[in-house]
Amino acid sequence: MAHAGLLLSLLIGAGLYGLATRAAVPPAAWIGLIALLHASRSMPVVPGLAWLWLLLALSLSVARRDTMPMPFPLWLPIMAAEASVVVVPFLLDRLLTPAIGGAAGTLVFPIAMVAAEFLHSRLTPAATWGSIAYSQYGFPPIMQVAAFAGIWGITFLISWSASTFELAWRHGFDASIIRGAWLPCAIIVGAALVAGGLRLAIAPAARVSIRIATVNRPVDLLVPGEMTRVTEGRVAASERDVERARLEKLQDWFLGETRRAARAGARMVVWPEQNLLVFAEDEPAFLARARKVAADDRVYLAIGMGTIHVGERLPFENKLVLIDPSGATVGSHLKNRPVAGWEESIMRRGRDGILVVPTALGRIAGAICFEADFPEFIRPAGMQAADVLIVPANDWQSIKHLHLQMHVFRAIENGVSIVRAAASGISAAVDSRGRVLNVSDYFTSADRTMTANLPVERVPTVYAKIGDAFAWLCVAALAATFVLRIVFHR
Repeated sequence: MAHAGLLLSLLIGAGLYGLATRAAVPPAAWIGLIALLHASRSMPVVPGLAWLWLLLALSLSVARRDTMPMPFPLWLPIMAAEASVVVVPFLLDRLLTPAIGGAAGTLVFPIAMVAAEFLHSRLTPAATWGSIAYSQYGFPPIMQVAAFAGIWGITFLISWSASTFELAWRHGFDASIIRGAWLPCAIIVGAALVAGGLRLAIAPAARVSIRIATVNRPVDLLVPGEMTRVTEGRVAASERDVERARLEKLQDWFLGETRRAARAGARMVVWPEQNLLVFAEDEPAFLARARKVAADDRVYLAIGMGTIHVGERLPFENKLVLIDPSGATVGSHLKNRPVAGWEESIMRRGRDGILVVPTALGRIAGAICFEADFPEFIRPAGMQAADVLIVPANDWQSIKHLHLQMHVFRAIENGVSIVRAAASGISAAVDSRGRVLNVSDYFTSADRTMTANLPVERVPTVYAKIGDAFAWLCVAALAATFVLRIVFHR
């Protein structure tokens, strides 16, 4: 019966953990880790970890199935590998915690969780996808921890709370035994919640704001699959003129919508990633037209565009071009980090890092879609005191909420407002504390233009100064603990 109860705890914990990596349900991560820890610490090491791995692999396979469009036989081993990464902190907890014990022992698991998530983000193509920190979207006080220690600080607090609660549970919540462990954890977690709440409550109103708008392509201008075919450079010579005429209609539409938004009061207009396509030989003429629109209507124009080199091995340039109200091109960024798979196979990769340029409005930064899934890539926006971060994106329906929520944490980390223009996703305006000001959903909005008054005022953050130092400290502490355990065991 006891064994069945532990398997049930594993099943509940694995289900909640899978949910925490897929959706913004704040309690899921806190409760799920407690259930998983209690079962893994109570069962024999080998069968316990084997059951843990199996149930996590199944849970992640189901919860995250729609995040990547790939055949299930390929998806399953990827999720099995993801589950293996998650199991490592539980293994280290079994190996190291009993030898340390007490309050210090409760730190092994959170340190290992942070190290596993952080190294996973740095060493695999998945970036920060799967971090339980993102499950705390919608819990604003805890989200503010990202301004100090990044999302890794959030993962640490969730995991430390789980480790401490499980210790108390194991000892029947006897205060005389567990006081030394739960009191430090309660103080730190409580202080984080209070500080986060105060950070939101006392935030002053921005002295400067700008009216922004995002526009999105019409659904009926190109036939299904045509944009993908052109992006891949599969345009025969006999089709070039016909395709050019269609792309010119798309370009006319975007320029016309930009004029309409500007004349309705927008002072900055942002286009989504890869929404505007142009053949390489036609790019200079198109950009000349775009500069004229920006100058005529006195608007900042941030163009997410795809420049196509037909017939070449890597035909796709994924760009962000920023034009100021004088009609001058003040910055251009070529996407540095393609998504593994289709995009990586066709895209010319940039090497310039994040775009940060001074303008009359303030310092404007720019990155494209998947690049904003890497905290270390976006951090120069905070280091270089950017006031606004522009993120053209291109999602699909099943990830539209999660991907927006991930990008909200970049605003908090770097103290910068974000304009996110998403094709096939959710466009949004976000302030420097992660508050969403307005959204437009490509799949539900009749008018896919999103407008908002966006604060233009950077808030200095600790994370912008120290970056992932907290995560690296956890990696170093875990390595040192492991080495010392081996030395003293011998």
